[in-house]
Amino acid sequence: MGKADDLESKAMEIKDWVIDIRRDFHQYPELGLEEYRTKDKIVRYLDEMGIENMIVANTGVVGIIRGKSQGKTVALRADMDALPMEDKKDVSYKSKIKGKMHSCGHDAHMAILLGAARILNNMKDNIKGNVKLLFQPAEETVGGALPMIEEGVLENPYIDGVFGLHVDNSLSTGQIGIKYGQMKAASDMIKILIHGKNSHGAYPQDGVDAITIGGQILVALQTVISRNVDPRSSAVLTIGTIKGGCGGNIIADKVEMEGIVRTLNKESRELVLNRIKSIVEIIPQSLEGKGEFIRTEGYIALINDNHMVDIVRENGLELLGKDNVYEMPYPSFGVEDFSYFAASRPSAFFHLGSGNREKGIIHSGHTPYFDIDEDCLVKGVLLQIKNTLKFLNS
Repeated sequence: MGKADDLESKAMEIKDWVIDIRRDFHQYPELGLEEYRTKDKIVRYLDEMGIENMIVANTGVVGIIRGKSQGKTVALRADMDALPMEDKKDVSYKSKIKGKMHSCGHDAHMAILLGAARILNNMKDNIKGNVKLLFQPAEETVGGALPMIEEGVLENPYIDGVFGLHVDNSLSTGQIGIKYGQMKAASDMIKILIHGKNSHGAYPQDGVDAITIGGQILVALQTVISRNVDPRSSAVLTIGTIKGGCGGNIIADKVEMEGIVRTLNKESRELVLNRIKSIVEIIPQSLEGKGEFIRTEGYIALINDNHMVDIVRENGLELLGKDNVYEMPYPSFGVEDFSYFAASRPSAFFHLGSGNREKGIIHSGHTPYFDIDEDCLVKGVLLQIKNTLKFLNS
């Protein structure tokens, strides 16, 4: 069942259809939790294919392909949302929505999942088990994976494993990147508020200088990673903005800083956040000011299941060749809310090569010239089909 040559011919037959879908999504990008047109288009495609589907998490869609015989259930996930930026590339399928762009490849992810769904649905009489199609909103913002899980998408039928992919222009089309174990970091946004007291700049003794306190805090924060985190367990602490003061001759009464924390394990995450909190509270107090630490919890770390990664690796070797399966040596400090699926079920998330220097496809995601080599779409369709079949038959 599902011989490689036969699947490749089936994927090539729908290549233009998949490209058209991707370009349509690319021209009409929608931000997180606003994916109403995108949702409606996905539902229409699934309805046309006769695939059972439902709306979840407001703008998310779940489809289900039920095999002829009973067995396990596998899920394939694609994120849906775009980013708030201008599309500056000169192509026929350029974004038609001002200030919005699919600059992270989610349009490609949806097209790949629909392509895989079309082929899998046509062979469902030969499938043992079920395939769930998870079209997930808001990956770039508040995260749609957890709300979908809370609404029960991993149940009825119970999902036994999940595969997800992400296009990657640092890899060429025809390559994939895999990572065993930890693949992505956990994320937290932080805000630091420093309260002092205004006075004339000529009479600093009458005020409490929030800028001076902020400088002390900024220096102290540099020790959190270098002197508190085990060097064998990396972490990142970045302060990206500092705002304060209202005049060159006025002692500032307020300073605000914002930044990010990225960590690779729970212990480091707790340690870093606790150290920041202590610094923010104790240093201002010693200088007659006051500090507030506000943490906005982001996504948890993405940890792949090794057996699931083995499946991706084996299919990559078969379809692409050993020189085109790249094993990532280190985790990324990027984040991805596929992590919630991976924390709930055995899962594998991998990178799909989409770059092509000869075609000028070199720009990374989250940039205004981002595009993909559309030949990668068929590769993605094939890999997700093969991952599905290997998992269900294992």
